[in-house]
Amino acid sequence: MVKRRQPSAHEAAATAIEERRDGHGDAGNRQGYIKRAHDREQARERARQRMRRRRKLALWTGPVVLAVAFGGIGAYVASPAWAERVVQEVPTTFVFPGVAPRLPWPAAGQAGLSVAGIGDLGTSGAVATPVPIASVAKVMTAYQVLTDHPLAVGQDGPAITVTRDEAAAYARQVAVNESVVPVTNGEKLTERQALQALMLASAGNVALILARWDAGSVDAFLTRVGATAAHLGMTHSTYTDPSGLDRGTVSTAPDQLLLARAAMSRPAFAEIVAEKSAVIPVAGAIRNFNTLLGQDGVIGVKTGSTLAAGGCLMFAADVPLGSSTQRAQRLLRVYGIVLGQQGTSSTILPHALTAAQRLVAAARSTLGTATVAQSGSRVAVVRRTLHDDRILAPANDVQVVGWPGLTYTMRVSGPPSAPLLTVAPANSASAASAAGYTVVSVLK
Repeated sequence: MVKRRQPSAHEAAATAIEERRDGHGDAGNRQGYIKRAHDREQARERARQRMRRRRKLALWTGPVVLAVAFGGIGAYVASPAWAERVVQEVPTTFVFPGVAPRLPWPAAGQAGLSVAGIGDLGTSGAVATPVPIASVAKVMTAYQVLTDHPLAVGQDGPAITVTRDEAAAYARQVAVNESVVPVTNGEKLTERQALQALMLASAGNVALILARWDAGSVDAFLTRVGATAAHLGMTHSTYTDPSGLDRGTVSTAPDQLLLARAAMSRPAFAEIVAEKSAVIPVAGAIRNFNTLLGQDGVIGVKTGSTLAAGGCLMFAADVPLGSSTQRAQRLLRVYGIVLGQQGTSSTILPHALTAAQRLVAAARSTLGTATVAQSGSRVAVVRRTLHDDRILAPANDVQVVGWPGLTYTMRVSGPPSAPLLTVAPANSASAASAAGYTVVSVLK
């Protein structure tokens, strides 16, 4: 049995109106009106069904949309823009505090000071103009010999035999007042003894003997020396003889600082130039002309004096930091050069020694320490989007060595799990050392 649809309230009202209009009503008009009302009701029902389907679809697709949305956020979080990164908050440079030092440079000639691994304290004079360097040239001779024939500390090395011509030249060299030691035909000197005669007694005749032994001839030796000077970056230096007696052997203060660092890096060389005296065959006891040895930390390296070159001295000193009452003082290696000190033949070398002594004392009073970052101070942060910054700080004070006005670079590097603060002299390249002075601090 089919259930008959009951007319709606609107349809019933329409029927009543039609029936009242014509008494018993017009059946045709009434049927048309009912049909139209029915069609309108069906349209409304279809609209209601569409709305119900949309609501159901929203209930099913809502979680899917959210899942897709959150999946997209997860992918974005994993992108580099949302990854953890270290952000440096301290400046990239640090200038050592204080008033820039005024060093007691000599009034004449050239001079220079450098601190190993850190940089140059300064120079004075016309340092771009090559000048005669007298027996300071023997530093290059010794350096070349040890480059070609290395010695270990305390090692004597091979024997060198003095030739007849070299022995005969001794009398002529003495006659013109050259700096020499006695030698005889057939005498045998170890390499170490020859270097002691060269560097302590400043024996020019031994410089010629070493050159011949090393390269076969003096000319061949000078060719090697020229190549070595170029390799060290000594662009203003020319060596025309192995002893420095020839005024054509010229250099500058900056070039000689380069050589001082290179030569003193050889342990055997540093050992020899630190000796105040030695004993060699024939000549017997010899003494070092560098009377500053053992004073104010001076440990070498070479004197030189001629009327053409004036008084000259290349020197190295280990300068302590901090108070002398401290149990363990830190030492810094200072290199220096003094060229062209004026005076008489008997005063030019003492003038050079005095000038060097003043510079060593000034370096000692100028060098100090400064704190770049205090323990626990905010140096950098680990940053991640939608997270709070994680502060990075050193566990201990970060300190550097230097002098007022010296500039250091500061760089935070490494992954967020192991960040580092690296502090290094901005001009460490000028120090020309194998390992520059660098402070590396772990940040936590």
